[in-house]
Amino acid sequence: MIEGYEFGRIVIDGKTYTSDVIIYPDRVDGSWWRREGHELCISDLAKILPENPQALVIGTGNAGIMRVLEETKSLCASKGIELIAEPTSKACNTYNQLLSQKKTIAALHLTC
Repeated sequence: MIEGYEFGRIVIDGKTYTSDVIIYPDRVDGSWWRREGHELCISDLAKILPENPQALVIGTGNAGIMRVLEETKSLCASKGIELIAEPTSKACNTYNQLLSQKKTIAALHLTC
């Protein structure tokens, strides 16, 4: 569960992270790096897609600057993954709400 978020910092299950993260059902990847800093490409989901999430919550940054490319949206749709892209503060709340309802993964950009 996400306990707190502010620009450049997130607390997940009592641990603080200061780099972009992917939250899986059983672990946190605290060093998520995208090919293009402010675009979410298909290749950025290479570790996420094999997990077969029902929902993928994308935190697009504090100001919502990161954008999800259309090809990425289409791929998720073709795999039956509900893709939700929102500014990171809202994405944190969405993730916490969905967590108990379906298999959910969050990929969160902490700055911008």
